[in-house]
Amino acid sequence: MRPISPKRSAIMCVLDVGTSKIVCMIVRLRPRDSSDILPNRTHKAEILGIGHTRARGMKAGSIADMAKAEAAIRQAVDAAERMAQVQVDRVIVSVSAGRIGSEQYEARVTCAQPRVQDNDIHRVLEAASDHSVRQGRAVLHSMPIGFALDDTRGIKDPRGMLGSKLGVDMHVATCDIASARNLMLCVERCHLTVDAMVAAPFASGLAVLTDDEAELGTVCIDMGAGTTTLAVFAGGHFVHADGVAVGSHHITMDLARGLSARLSDAERIKVLNGACFAAKSDDRDVINVPSISEDDRDLPNQITRANVIRIIRPRVDEMLEMIRDRLVASGAAAEAGRRIVLTGGGAQLPGLQDLAAQVLGRQVRVARPVGINGLPDSAKGPPFAAAVGLTVYPQIAGIEHFEPQRRLFAATGTDGYFSRVGRWMRESF
Repeated sequence: MRPISPKRSAIMCVLDVGTSKIVCMIVRLRPRDSSDILPNRTHKAEILGIGHTRARGMKAGSIADMAKAEAAIRQAVDAAERMAQVQVDRVIVSVSAGRIGSEQYEARVTCAQPRVQDNDIHRVLEAASDHSVRQGRAVLHSMPIGFALDDTRGIKDPRGMLGSKLGVDMHVATCDIASARNLMLCVERCHLTVDAMVAAPFASGLAVLTDDEAELGTVCIDMGAGTTTLAVFAGGHFVHADGVAVGSHHITMDLARGLSARLSDAERIKVLNGACFAAKSDDRDVINVPSISEDDRDLPNQITRANVIRIIRPRVDEMLEMIRDRLVASGAAAEAGRRIVLTGGGAQLPGLQDLAAQVLGRQVRVARPVGINGLPDSAKGPPFAAAVGLTVYPQIAGIEHFEPQRRLFAATGTDGYFSRVGRWMRESF
């Protein structure tokens, strides 16, 4: 999407479509003062309206029933519009399904003049964008993570520097094209235009990471209901993404099978009594499990809290070990630093922070979204990190906004009066 002007206010609508819930937020972005705590954000976000509902027709973040998913999206958007008293027709959507992954590309061009000009940067970005992505994959993000000038690498902005060869390292985040198309189709059936599709772990990282964490190297793990995704930030850039199709809903399924209980009862037991570590008193704490049958004469089963934790623990260990193995196999473990930030609904499980520190061998904290005003108390926790991150994305969309040059201007020059006026209008409006 086009970046918004740092000097103008704007109203944005974001839609976080997850496995267990669908969240719609309508926010007003106002230009922020230079004295604000979050220097990388150009605007202050203020909630005008919010609507969230239980997801229907979703499985592991993908569309499983188009009609049910459409109805749930309409319900969430309608609630947000009623609260904000604004009607929206464009949204920014999060993507957590489709086997999110990363690819790295490099391109180099010869500078036309001794000093690097804007045209040289445009040409090297155009050369990098010519790389083809694997068949069946859709590009979610394509952003430069560093420039190289001759033999010097890691340059953030090469404009005006002396050199003959300009290179760029591009990070491309992709997902399965079928999952992205079906999600976009479902949103468009609600008479909404999709402005951008953002990887859920990237959005979560934008909402919960501090600037120092993004600069020094941090892994943001978004533990959703149907998927667990991760985003690696280093040098202030989003450098790697990955995910596994295992989430907190699988813990609920394990409890439902192990306790012979309904899914709703298993979810309640997980929320109220779940943990990663058992205490001595847990062997004496008895939990009543309602019978799965419809006969009121059946007595509830009784189980200790320690047995509930014994069912939960293996699945949590599996999820963390899969993330650890994916991180090591990707080669991004060195850039990831020594810090893990957990977010998403699954991050609220008691004891998960300590268990993750043991399995992943890094410092771990559970994060809540920051930098947004007007959030109700019920939406200030880790489950809403991705939705809040979507409100931050328009402020940094210029990092990956790229339009190939038109050949007509290439022949007549791109620095004429009308060209400058058009460029000013595009950047300002």
